[in-house]
Amino acid sequence: MFDCIEYKPIGIIKTPFKEKAPYQYFASKAEGKIEIFKEYEKGLEGIENFQRILVIFHFHKMNEKLLKVRRRIDGKIKGIFATRAPTRPNAIGISWLDLMRRDRNILYVKGVDMIDGTPVIDIKVIEDEL
Repeated sequence: MFDCIEYKPIGIIKTPFKEKAPYQYFASKAEGKIEIFKEYEKGLEGIENFQRILVIFHFHKMNEKLLKVRRRIDGKIKGIFATRAPTRPNAIGISWLDLMRRDRNILYVKGVDMIDGTPVIDIKVIEDEL
Protein backbone atom coordinates (compact mmCIF):
# COMPACT_ATOMS: atom_id res chain seq x y z
CA MET A 1 0.00 0.00 0.00
CA PHE A 2 2.72 2.48 1.02
CA ASP A 3 6.20 1.92 -0.35
CA CYS A 4 7.77 4.92 1.33
CA ILE A 5 6.73 7.63 3.77
CA GLU A 6 9.00 10.64 4.07
CA TYR A 7 9.24 13.24 6.82
CA LYS A 8 11.22 16.45 6.97
CA PRO A 9 12.88 17.29 10.31
CA ILE A 10 11.56 20.39 12.07
CA GLY A 11 14.68 20.80 14.19
CA ILE A 12 17.50 19.08 16.05
CA ILE A 13 18.17 18.33 19.68
CA LYS A 14 21.39 19.27 21.44
CA THR A 15 22.34 16.93 24.29
CA PRO A 16 25.44 16.04 26.31
CA PHE A 17 25.43 12.53 24.81
CA LYS A 18 27.80 12.23 21.84
CA GLU A 19 27.85 8.46 21.16
CA LYS A 20 25.31 6.64 23.31
CA ALA A 21 22.27 7.96 25.14
CA PRO A 22 21.12 6.56 28.48
CA TYR A 23 17.99 4.52 28.94
CA GLN A 24 15.10 6.95 29.44
CA TYR A 25 14.42 6.21 33.09
CA PHE A 26 18.01 7.02 34.01
CA ALA A 27 18.13 10.23 31.95
CA SER A 28 15.55 12.15 33.93
CA LYS A 29 18.02 14.86 35.05
CA ALA A 30 19.85 15.28 31.73
CA GLU A 31 19.19 18.63 30.09
CA GLY A 32 19.27 19.62 26.46
CA LYS A 33 17.78 22.04 24.01
CA ILE A 34 15.72 21.58 20.92
CA GLU A 35 16.47 24.00 18.12
CA ILE A 36 13.41 24.32 15.94
CA PHE A 37 14.27 25.50 12.44
CA LYS A 38 13.22 29.13 11.85
CA GLU A 39 10.64 28.16 9.23
CA TYR A 40 8.67 26.31 11.96
CA GLU A 41 9.12 28.81 14.82
CA LYS A 42 5.55 30.15 14.54
CA GLY A 43 4.33 26.64 15.33
CA LEU A 44 5.78 26.96 18.84
CA GLU A 45 3.40 29.73 19.87
CA GLY A 46 1.78 28.80 23.19
CA ILE A 47 3.99 25.76 23.86
CA GLU A 48 5.54 27.56 26.84
CA ASN A 49 2.20 27.09 28.64
CA PHE A 50 2.86 23.37 28.96
CA GLN A 51 5.11 21.45 31.35
CA ARG A 52 5.67 18.30 29.30
CA ILE A 53 6.10 17.64 25.62
CA LEU A 54 6.21 14.50 23.53
CA VAL A 55 9.13 14.64 21.11
CA ILE A 56 9.11 12.39 18.05
CA PHE A 57 12.55 11.92 16.55
CA HIS A 58 14.62 9.90 14.09
CA PHE A 59 17.30 7.45 15.27
CA HIS A 60 19.73 8.88 12.72
CA LYS A 61 22.71 6.73 13.72
CA MET A 62 20.85 3.43 13.93
CA ASN A 63 21.50 1.08 11.01
CA GLU A 64 20.58 -2.21 12.67
CA LYS A 65 16.98 -3.43 12.47
CA LEU A 66 15.90 -6.29 14.71
CA LEU A 67 12.56 -7.87 15.50
CA LYS A 68 13.73 -9.40 18.81
CA VAL A 69 15.98 -7.76 21.38
CA ARG A 70 17.22 -8.30 24.91
CA ARG A 71 15.70 -5.67 27.19
CA ARG A 72 18.25 -3.60 29.10
CA ILE A 73 16.10 -3.35 32.18
CA ASP A 74 15.62 -7.09 32.88
CA GLY A 75 17.62 -9.01 30.26
CA LYS A 76 14.52 -10.74 28.85
CA ILE A 77 14.18 -11.29 25.10
CA LYS A 78 11.13 -9.51 23.71
CA GLY A 79 9.72 -8.48 20.36
CA ILE A 80 10.93 -5.03 19.33
CA PHE A 81 7.44 -3.57 19.65
CA ALA A 82 7.36 -4.59 23.33
CA THR A 83 10.45 -2.46 24.04
CA ARG A 84 11.89 1.02 23.66
CA ALA A 85 14.97 -0.30 21.83
CA PRO A 86 16.18 1.84 18.90
CA THR A 87 16.79 -1.07 16.48
CA ARG A 88 13.33 -0.75 14.92
CA PRO A 89 12.07 -1.40 11.39
CA ASN A 90 11.37 2.36 11.20
CA ALA A 91 13.94 4.39 13.11
CA ILE A 92 11.38 6.49 15.00
CA GLY A 93 11.76 7.32 18.67
CA ILE A 94 9.58 9.14 21.19
CA SER A 95 10.44 10.76 24.49
CA TRP A 96 8.44 12.60 27.11
CA LEU A 97 10.45 15.64 28.17
CA ASP A 98 9.98 18.36 30.75
CA LEU A 99 9.77 21.76 29.08
CA MET A 100 11.72 24.19 31.22
CA ARG A 101 11.41 27.26 29.01
CA ARG A 102 11.26 28.63 25.49
CA ASP A 103 13.47 31.30 23.97
CA ARG A 104 12.14 32.05 20.48
CA ASN A 105 12.92 28.88 18.45
CA ILE A 106 14.83 27.12 21.26
CA LEU A 107 13.14 24.80 23.75
CA TYR A 108 15.09 24.03 26.92
CA VAL A 109 14.18 20.54 28.07
CA LYS A 110 14.98 18.05 30.81
CA GLY A 111 14.96 14.26 30.68
CA VAL A 112 16.74 13.87 27.34
CA ASP A 113 17.63 10.36 26.21
CA MET A 114 18.81 11.00 22.66
CA ILE A 115 22.25 11.62 21.25
CA ASP A 116 23.44 15.07 20.25
CA GLY A 117 22.26 16.15 16.80
CA THR A 118 19.20 13.90 16.66
CA PRO A 119 16.65 15.14 14.08
CA VAL A 120 13.28 16.10 15.56
CA ILE A 121 10.27 15.07 13.46
CA ASP A 122 7.43 16.49 15.56
CA ILE A 123 6.45 17.78 18.99
CA LYS A 124 3.14 17.36 20.75
CA VAL A 125 1.96 18.57 24.14
CA ILE A 126 0.75 15.92 26.54
CA GLU A 127 -0.68 17.79 29.52
CA ASP A 128 -3.17 20.52 30.18
CA GLU A 129 -1.97 24.10 29.99
CA LEU A 130 -0.48 25.69 33.11
